Formats: sequence, structure tokens, C-alpha cells
Amino acid sequence: MPDSADQAPDHAHSDAATASRVAKARRMAAYAWSRDIRSTELLALPASALRKLARAADTNPPSTGETWQLVADLLDQKDAWAARNPAHAAAVRTHADEKLLWVKPPVKPWTAES
Repeated sequence: MPDSADQAPDHAHSDAATASRVAKARRMAAYAWSRDIRSTELLALPASALRKLARAADTNPPSTGETWQLVADLLDQKDAWAARNPAHAAAVRTHADEKLLWVKPPVKPWTAES
């Protein structure tokens, strides 16, 4: 609710907006988790890669970092759950081979000894 009559309501933090943000975060977290993307790796991705990841998860890219932080939190929760339930079918990362499409390993500099 607005603090005064002349303020517009804050739609970004309404119950509907929060529910939409959580649903969007769950879709993106499921996509990232199945590709073995960790929360720290997700938060280190550039904005352009995050937008591509959201679209690949069939989701419109979020407009704030708040949603990406929620995605990272969900990834941590799923990692903890998977560690406690390793035999469960949902603990298997079904597209881990696609991680390289999103998270590039550090490039080792070439040296004369190599």
C-alpha cells in the first residue's frame, strides 16, 4: 500500500509480482541445475549470458538482480537436497554436458614449458 494518497502502489512487490518472480526463478533454477551450473557460477555470468539462459529456460529475462539471487538460492537448496538424496531420480543432472555452453572453464595461459 502507498504511504500516502499521492503515491502510486508498488506493483513490483505485490503478492502477484512475488508469485510471478518465484515461478520464474523456479523455471530458471531447474534449467540451470540440470546443466550443473552452481549458484556462484550463475551470479558470475555477465548480464548477456543471464538473458540467454533465461530465454533458453523459456522465461522472459528478469529485470532485476533480485530474481537472479532467488535463482541462486534455489540452486543452493537443490544442491543440498541432492546431496542428502543421491539415489533419487531428481538428484541426477540430466544435461550436465551442456554446462560448457554457459560456464567456460578458465583458460590456462600457454607457456614455453607446455
